[in-house]
Amino acid sequence: MSERTRILFLCTGNSCRSQMAEGWAKHLKADLIEPYSAGVIAHGMNDYVIRVMREAGVDISAQYSKTVDELPVKDFDFVVTLCDHAAQNCPVLPGRGVKVHMPFDDPPSLALSASTDEEALVPYRRVRDEIRRFIETLPQALTGKAAPPFILRPPLRSEGPRRRNES
Repeated sequence: MSERTRILFLCTGNSCRSQMAEGWAKHLKADLIEPYSAGVIAHGMNDYVIRVMREAGVDISAQYSKTVDELPVKDFDFVVTLCDHAAQNCPVLPGRGVKVHMPFDDPPSLALSASTDEEALVPYRRVRDEIRRFIETLPQALTGKAAPPFILRPPLRSEGPRRRNES
């Protein structure tokens, strides 16, 4: 059996998008991907995220919000940043990991103006489904066996913070 691709999904607070990505990767690609998620800081789990993932048949209630320092491993094949803040503040990690930036909208921000729980869930469901479609392309899209729908960056060892407008 070949070794699975080790991927870290990184977001600002590890409460929403990165948790969805880890959950989808475990659910859809457990045979190919060893997924982890973390945040630049830990915000705690978002109840709406647990709810919409459960609606899709994925139980992430055992996952928890954490920072990179709390992860059991630090050597990843890929570090996928899911928001601009995480991309700009991504910690430098040891190893050969390639940084990949694939930003998704922030459901909590989009849900701020909702007047009901049902309205608030709309952006969570949309982003959940967008992240699922992204995860379905992995790891082939990261390893060059499929066209990547995102921006590949050089290995993390040699890269400091990067502004969005840099190439």
